[in-house]
Amino acid sequence: MAEAALVPELIVSDIEASTRFYVDVLGFGVRYERVEERFVYLEREGAELMLEQPTGRSFLDGELEQPYGRGMNLQIAVADARALYERVQASGASVLVPIEERWYQRNTELLGVRQFVVRDPDGYLLRFAEDFETKPA
Repeated sequence: MAEAALVPELIVSDIEASTRFYVDVLGFGVRYERVEERFVYLEREGAELMLEQPTGRSFLDGELEQPYGRGMNLQIAVADARALYERVQASGASVLVPIEERWYQRNTELLGVRQFVVRDPDGYLLRFAEDFETKPA
């Protein structure tokens, strides 16, 4: 399997809790992990993420403060945003933006997107989006 050109690595405070959230609630699969380094590489429908709980060497440029994801919003394409949203709601996860349908202009067309935003355990914002229609602008 080819590696993605861009794979965000998110620093987390509890690798076990974050892995459970991403796998059990959001439906990511574990491609591989390095337990001794508190690291996991995740994938869902072609979207790839890395999670790491620092244990020594890290790529931090300052002190971490909760929420870690302040200012970051990762958009992740999914085939069925409604089904995932129901799963997220049932889990009790913190939803920032309930499921909605929005139209965004892209050059000379309008793109219909079904989306919602959920916070992960460390405050990273994850926007799951499903394109449902395209029409002229």
